Amino acid sequence: MDWSAEIAAAAERIKGHVLRTPVVTVENGFGLDFPVQMKLEQMQHTGTFKARGAFNTLLSSDVPAAGLVAASGGNHGAAVAYAAHKLGHKARIYVPEMAGPAKVALIRDAGADLAVVPGAYSDALDQALAYEAETGAMQIHAYDALGTVGGQGTVALEWEEQGLDADTVIIAVGGGGLIGGSMAWFDGRRRVIAVEPETSCALNAALKAGEPVDVEVSGVAANALGAKRIGQICFDLAVSTGAESVLVTDEAISQAQQALWRERRQLVEPAGATALAALTSGAYVPEPGEKVAVLVCGANIAPDPFEQATQ
Repeated sequence: MDWSAEIAAAAERIKGHVLRTPVVTVENGFGLDFPVQMKLEQMQHTGTFKARGAFNTLLSSDVPAAGLVAASGGNHGAAVAYAAHKLGHKARIYVPEMAGPAKVALIRDAGADLAVVPGAYSDALDQALAYEAETGAMQIHAYDALGTVGGQGTVALEWEEQGLDADTVIIAVGGGGLIGGSMAWFDGRRRVIAVEPETSCALNAALKAGEPVDVEVSGVAANALGAKRIGQICFDLAVSTGAESVLVTDEAISQAQQALWRERRQLVEPAGATALAALTSGAYVPEPGEKVAVLVCGANIAPDPFEQATQ
């Protein structure tokens, strides 16, 4: 697979449909004695990087008359709904009850046909697969598909265009679409640290087992990072590029989330703060002089802090 060509083509394909998100360098912040370069991808359409994969998939596919179907913890569904609306396709989105009202509202606001499913993400995926088989709708997988991974990889391409000079890039992991695309683009040129909650750690478990395995999912970031099994594409890339895996506690994630607001006025969901938590908790300690960068990836905090103000 020529990932470099695939991701470069994706970047051209989605140009004008997604935002070029900003990069900042924080000097001596968050209780750290070294600078951290941060890409604020939570400022993307619908509040996450996932619009990139959604637009790349739709713009490189022949969408059937039955439209689109996707299962999502919330963020992927919002991105698919948004992209479908912008490109004139109908979409059916399945989300688990744990998705949360903020993400459900995003999907509804984009005009998608929404179904809330009892259980976890895997239950929503089962329903989406059944709908695909019944109607012929096109399935857009949240993370384990070439179009999705190629689209998410444009984050890393764009970051390098913006002057990324880090030795090490730290990225949160759910099902593996974002970090998979980043590993594919960097191709071993930069050290990649995969960060997961202790209670939702599909990649970490897979690396220990030598293959993707099912894990139990819970915790503060479960509605975004709660994949039951890591995607095969991500797993293969993690093995081939030598990505390293670290785990963080829910408390560490919440503290990093609070620090982003307190010090930089960046309001992010727990998943969006998980990569930073690796540094602030000491789960990953850079070597002296090592340049580090953190990808901030999600803004859809629940409950919506301004919901009462608009009612």
